Amino acid sequence: MNKKVVKTVINDSEISIETGRIARQADGAVLVKSGDTVVFAAVVGKKEAKEGQDFFPLTVNYTEKMYAAGRIPGNFFKREGRPSTDETLTSRLIDRPIRPLFPKGFVNEVSVTIQVLSYDANHLPEPLAAIAASAALSISPIPFLGPIAGVIVGMVDGEFVINPSIEQLAVSKLHLSISGTKDAIMMVEAGADLISEEDMLKALELGHETIKKLIILQEDLVKEAGKEKWEVIIPEIDKSLIEELEAKFKPELKAALDVSGKLEKYEAIDTAKKKIMDYALEKFGEEEFANQKMDVSKIFSNMESDIVRESILVDKKRTDGRGIDEIRDITCEVDVLPRTHGSALFTRGETQSLGVVTLGAGKDEVLVDGMEEAYKKRFFLHYNFPAFSVNEVSGRPGPGRREIGHGALAERAVSKIIPSNDEFPYIIRIVSEIMESNGSSSMASICSASLAMMQAGVPIKEPVSGIAMGLIKGENTHTILTDIAGLEDHLGDMDFKVAGGRNGITALQMDIKITGITFEIIKESLSRAKTARLEILDKMISTISSSNKELSNYAPRIETITIPEDKVGGLIGPGGKNIKALIERTGARIDISDGGKVNIAAVDKASIDLAIKEINGICKDPEKGEVYTGVVKKITNFGLFLEFLPGKEGLLHISKASDKFLKNLEDAFSVGDELEVKIEEVDARGRVSFIRA
Repeated sequence: MNKKVVKTVINDSEISIETGRIARQADGAVLVKSGDTVVFAAVVGKKEAKEGQDFFPLTVNYTEKMYAAGRIPGNFFKREGRPSTDETLTSRLIDRPIRPLFPKGFVNEVSVTIQVLSYDANHLPEPLAAIAASAALSISPIPFLGPIAGVIVGMVDGEFVINPSIEQLAVSKLHLSISGTKDAIMMVEAGADLISEEDMLKALELGHETIKKLIILQEDLVKEAGKEKWEVIIPEIDKSLIEELEAKFKPELKAALDVSGKLEKYEAIDTAKKKIMDYALEKFGEEEFANQKMDVSKIFSNMESDIVRESILVDKKRTDGRGIDEIRDITCEVDVLPRTHGSALFTRGETQSLGVVTLGAGKDEVLVDGMEEAYKKRFFLHYNFPAFSVNEVSGRPGPGRREIGHGALAERAVSKIIPSNDEFPYIIRIVSEIMESNGSSSMASICSASLAMMQAGVPIKEPVSGIAMGLIKGENTHTILTDIAGLEDHLGDMDFKVAGGRNGITALQMDIKITGITFEIIKESLSRAKTARLEILDKMISTISSSNKELSNYAPRIETITIPEDKVGGLIGPGGKNIKALIERTGARIDISDGGKVNIAAVDKASIDLAIKEINGICKDPEKGEVYTGVVKKITNFGLFLEFLPGKEGLLHISKASDKFLKNLEDAFSVGDELEVKIEEVDARGRVSFIRA
């Protein structure tokens, strides 16, 4: 073994990176430790690219091993299975900053595996995972233009905190994940409690200063344990062929890119590409064309990119004719579905989100089970992106990584405006159905969600909207675009999504395809995003200005009462007998939480009122003189035992059961009979005796 370890201190916590002891057959492997949290990463790459490969096959998989926290998986098989939502999101957080840092044209297969091996419930594994992936790549022979590092920035009591603890995050107004190189920021993901653009910039700057220290740490490790990098040979395309095809086909492609309408534009582009491919086939012949086909396709793609980028950088002209700050036409509709609890249709250009709200109670919460103790979520947003929304055919079932990521971003943005459980004791589910898309569908989901909640009668703090900013960066100049369309996202250098309300930012996400951007670009993007965000909010508020006062007729009504904690057991009954019977009798949904809080939900108020009446009766100590309708449960030779409240019985003595003399009670009464009785006495042991009312 040739163990190497480097260490530094961040926010009073030591961070160490170790290599040479574990997984020595991988191209690069490290252990990153902070406190008792240990994250492992291993990378493997292929020295040769697959023949005909025209994209970079990078896979990043982050896994949380349940044994790391001393827990056994809660599923049927008791072993780790498909990735959880959090694992999928963390995999994306690591993939996004490292992907642009491989040499352009490098298409060898690379696999990055990250595993949490130990977790102390204090030092979060996510920033350590980013460091681990980068360090493993940096010491490996795989060509990588890093290192990068990642940190989390919180804001507690008005002060920024680097890599906050679980307890600090619980009260933090900010959860900012940031990754970058020594010189620039590569990735941003944030949820915020309506904080200002100025505070967000300060947090980014502080996070980047910490990132620089962590990169120096990795550079020290590379000096001690780094392997010689593979030589990357990128085949060059014949320059004369490039010039020939550009001269012959560039004007036609430029005209295709100027066509209005997404589908019409893409059809014109496809037609132009077919012409260039047919020309190459005729020029080279079938046998030689098979060898030249990929180069011709690259020439076409590069030509398309050059036309779009040059038009934006030089002429400030976008392919759909908009100005660089112009937002596409917006329409907002609410109450579009008759039987749902709330619905809205938000359309921005050729991107459209149908937002649907469903209100629930109690057991409708989502149980989240991971390395932390399982907990319940009362608000969640699901995002669906069907193939028809982009005129494609696909039979893939279930959400993929992209849908999970987009849904999480929209959920993060909207979660900050949800009322507290005390104010609005409902479980809230929002579904965003993307009905058509031409870029920025996650931001459209935020807008439709806000509109649908207001229509549903959810008393949100304030509506929020979202906008996606783009970037075209030249050698000495750049252009920032407001409300990017799909083609601008595909051919551009940045996708910077900003969501929030009038009083600040609630979510942020930035991905780039270049090796970093400056704080000046980030500052300008945030400023222009705020202007656009407020413009969209004006459109939304002109459709519905505030939350409806009444819920849908089809939504459950919920009322909350509080009972003494020592009465909770009696309300539930042995094996849940009493509560089950109460639910069956009243038709209401009854959920009991800590502190004796009881939520009663039903579509009709009569069921709620009946349930409240019975609960109050069950929890109230019986008093002399009170009248009840009792049900005969047992007949003895000395009297009748009647259940007058769920789980509570009293005795009607034979001498008081009737005005007439009864030798045998069974001659006059049967089990199940109902009798009006009055409490005659409650003795010191709580035993109840009745007389006829």
